[in-house]
Amino acid sequence: MKNDDMHSYMVECAAEAARVARGVKAAQLLEPSHCSDWDVRTLVNHWVLYTSYGLEHRALRKQLPEELTTRDFTADPGWARVYAEHLDRAVTAWDDPAVWEGEVDLGMAKMPAADIASMIVKEMAVHGWDVATATGQEFRVSDGAARFVLDVVDTHAELYRQYDGFADPVPVSDHAPVFERALAHSGRDPRLARR
Repeated sequence: MKNDDMHSYMVECAAEAARVARGVKAAQLLEPSHCSDWDVRTLVNHWVLYTSYGLEHRALRKQLPEELTTRDFTADPGWARVYAEHLDRAVTAWDDPAVWEGEVDLGMAKMPAADIASMIVKEMAVHGWDVATATGQEFRVSDGAARFVLDVVDTHAELYRQYDGFADPVPVSDHAPVFERALAHSGRDPRLARR
């Protein structure tokens, strides 16, 4: 896939992530989510950290500062606006074709930059769905973005399962919408969004 196409899906998923973040009510942060033993606040903090700060730092080839990994981003009442601003910065950083070349040093390993970017876009979408589902919203993506997310999920599923990032796949019809298949392959039950 061309980097321009991947960047367009990054732009799309970032815009949808920002929209969903704006729909999270403060009281909902205290509620449980369907993500193991995470409440909504823990889920949102993970999502914000890796899909905005993490995405930008990977583009700049910088390590995430330790203090960011323990920050409660939701403690700021304007966290959703700040998240949207950081998403914009991160997406802009990846607008440079040179950023997609070479590798990104993750500290414990190096990976091709395009692979890292694709995995973070997948995080935007699947964790965006997690947040949306936990807060009574919907995470919407185009068919093209859904196919992209499904491909990333299927490519890296075993790696994620090694580190407990994905649960076992959830059975789903081969005729289910593409995004539902991506969610199911990542161990999420798409039926949760319909309850």
